[in-house]
Amino acid sequence: MKIGITCYPTYGGSGVVATELGKALALRGHEVHFISYAMPTRLNGYVDNIFYHEVEINNYPLFEFPLYSIALSSKMVEVTKFYDLDILHAHYAIPHATSAYLAREILKSDTNNVKDIKFITTLHGTDITLTGLEPSFLPTMKFSIEKSDGVTAVSKFLKDKTQQQYKIDKEIEVIHNFIDIEKYKRQDDEKTKCFKKNFAPNGEKILVHTSNFRALKRVQDVIKIYNEVRETVDSKLILIGDGPERSDCERLGRELGISEDIKFMGKQDALVELLSIADLFIIPSQSESFGLSALEAMSCSVPVISSSVGGLPELNHHGETGYIAEIGDVERMAKYAIEILTNEKRYGILSKNARKRAEEFSEEIIVPQYEAFYEKIIAG
Repeated sequence: MKIGITCYPTYGGSGVVATELGKALALRGHEVHFISYAMPTRLNGYVDNIFYHEVEINNYPLFEFPLYSIALSSKMVEVTKFYDLDILHAHYAIPHATSAYLAREILKSDTNNVKDIKFITTLHGTDITLTGLEPSFLPTMKFSIEKSDGVTAVSKFLKDKTQQQYKIDKEIEVIHNFIDIEKYKRQDDEKTKCFKKNFAPNGEKILVHTSNFRALKRVQDVIKIYNEVRETVDSKLILIGDGPERSDCERLGRELGISEDIKFMGKQDALVELLSIADLFIIPSQSESFGLSALEAMSCSVPVISSSVGGLPELNHHGETGYIAEIGDVERMAKYAIEILTNEKRYGILSKNARKRAEEFSEEIIVPQYEAFYEKIIAG
C-alpha cells in the first residue's frame, strides 16, 4: 500500500506513535509518505520506502495567522495525486482530520482523478478530552470524525469518551499504542552500569518519570511522592522531559530541600538506558488516554505506579504490573512505592509481569491491526 501519514512532528505521544507506525509499515514493504510542517523527531536514520513532504506556509500581510490547515490540505492533494496514494492517515483530529476531509473532497471533484481516496483518523487523547471540547472547535471536531472513512482510538476509554462527549454513533475501532519490545528492553551493559553509578553511587533505588511537564501530568505529585519515599528508602529521582511546569517543579524540589537528589534530565534520546537503571516508574496523570511512557517503562521491566484515569488501568494492572491509586492520592502512591522497593520478592514478580504485559503491545501484534484496518477501509 501507499500510505500518507500526517502527525505533529513533536515529542508528544501522538507524533511518536505515528512516526513509529510509519517506520514499521515501511519495514513491512509499504510506501509511507509523511506530510507535516517539520520532520518528525523520531524519523531519524534512513529507512527505505519512507518519504517526507514539508507543508510550506507563506505569510501574507492580509492574514493575521498562518493558514496551516489549508496549506496542509493542498499538500495532501499534491502528494496523493503525484504518488498515487491509497489512503491518508490523520493522527490527532485537529486540524489533521479536517484537512484530510478537505483534501478528499478536492480530489473527488477532480474529473481527471480516477482513484477514490479514503482517509482514516486516529484519536490520541487531548484532541478529544481537551482541545475538541473548546466551543470554537467542537462542531468541526465532530464533523471531521463523522466524515472520516474510518476512525481508530488508542484505548477503549478514549473510544467511549468520544462517543459519549460528541454523541457520535460512528464505529470506532480500538487499536492500542505499540512498542518495539526488542528496542525497549532492560539492558545490563557497561553503559547502563556507568549510568547507575553516576545517578546512584551508593546503590540507591531510582524512581523515574517521563512527560512533557504539562499541568495535567501532575509532575509535582511525583516530587511529593518521592519526598515521602526517601524518608524510608534511600533513593534518587530522575525526571525526563521538559515543558511549562518544569520551573515550578524545580522550585518545589528546593522548597522541600531535596533538589540535590532530583535530576532534571530534559528531553532525552537515551531513554532505554535511563529506564534500564530505574526501579520504579511513576505516572500520576490527571488525564491519560493510554500511557505510552508507562508502556516504555514496563517493556524495560519497570513496575509502574499510576493514577486510575483514562486508559491507564487498561495497561497497568493493579497488583500485577504495579499499583493504581486515585488522582492526587500522594500518600497512597508513596505507600505503594515503599512496598515495592522494600520487598525484593514482590518486586521481582511485578517486574517480570510488567515486561510480559508490554509484550502484548508489540509491533508484531499491533501493526498488522492497522494494516487490516487500512485494507478494510480501502475496500469500502
